[in-house]
Amino acid sequence: MELVTPGLGLIFWQLVTFLLVLFLLTKFAWKPIMRALNEREASIENALSAAEKAKLEMQGLKAENEKLLAQARLERDRILKEATEAGNHMIEAARNKANEEGDRMIANAREAINTEKRAAIAEVKNMAAALSVEIAERILRKELSNPQAQQALAQDYIKEVTLN
Repeated sequence: MELVTPGLGLIFWQLVTFLLVLFLLTKFAWKPIMRALNEREASIENALSAAEKAKLEMQGLKAENEKLLAQARLERDRILKEATEAGNHMIEAARNKANEEGDRMIANAREAINTEKRAAIAEVKNMAAALSVEIAERILRKELSNPQAQQALAQDYIKEVTLN
C-alpha cells in the first residue's frame, strides 16, 4: 500500500519544490514568456491586418485592372472601327477614282471615234470629189473630142451663165 499512498515527508518536499519552482518561474520566466506571447500575438495581429490590407489592396488593384481592361477593350473597338471606316473610305475613293477614270477613258474614246469618223468622212468626200472630177474629166474629154459637141457645150454654158 505504500506505493499507492505517498508518505507525508514526500508530499511536504514535493510541495516545497513546487512552490520554489513556481516562485522562480514567476520571478524569472513568467514575464519573458508573457512578453514573448504578447509579442507573438501582436505580430499575428499585425500579420492579419497586413493580410487584410493586402486583400483590400488586391481588390482595389483588381478593380483598377478591370477598369483598365475595359478601357483597353473600348480603345481596341475604337481603333478597329476607325480602321474599318478608313478601309471603307479607301475602297470608296478607289471605286470613285476608277469610275472617273473609266468615264474619262470612255469620253476620250468617243472623242477619238468622232475624230476618226470626221476624218473618214472627209476622206470619203475627198475621194468622191476626186472621183467626180476624174469622171467629169473623162466625160468632158469624150464630149470635147468632137468639135460640134464642144460648140454645143459652150453654148449651153453661156445660156446657163446668162440665166443666172
